[in-house]
Amino acid sequence: MQKEIILTTKEHNELIDITKEIEKIVSESKVKHGLCNIFAAHATAAILINENYDINLREDIINALNKIIPEHNNYKHNCVDNNAASHIKAAIIGPSETIPIRDKKLLLGTWQSIAFCEFDGPRSNRKVIITITNQKI
Repeated sequence: MQKEIILTTKEHNELIDITKEIEKIVSESKVKHGLCNIFAAHATAAILINENYDINLREDIINALNKIIPEHNNYKHNCVDNNAASHIKAAIIGPSETIPIRDKKLLLGTWQSIAFCEFDGPRSNRKVIITITNQKI
C-alpha cells in the first residue's frame, strides 16, 4: 500500500512533526504486521526520527546542522542554485526511515517521533511518500 502527503513549509530550515499523519495511514491500512517506509521525495529535504516532545530540540538540531554546514562556504553548487548547504544537510540526515509495524501500530520508542526536515524553504507541495508492506507472521 502506498499513500502520499503534501506539506507546505514556512521556514528555510524547519522540522515538522508528521507522526500523527503516518500513524493514521498505518491504522487505516489492512497491514497488521509489516514495515512502514517514509520517503521525502526532494533533494533538499529529509526524514528524521527523534524526540519531538521538547520543541527546543528541533531548534537545537537545526542550529547544530547550521553550525556544521554553514549556508555560504564557497560551495561550487551555489553558482547554480545557491542551496548547496540544503543539499548537504538532506544528504546527511537522509531521505527516508523505515519503522516496524506490529498490531497496526508503529513501533516507535517512547520519545520518538517522525519529522519532515525542510532545508530549502519555504516551499509548497513538499511530497512525502509512505509505503506500507505486509509481513506474514
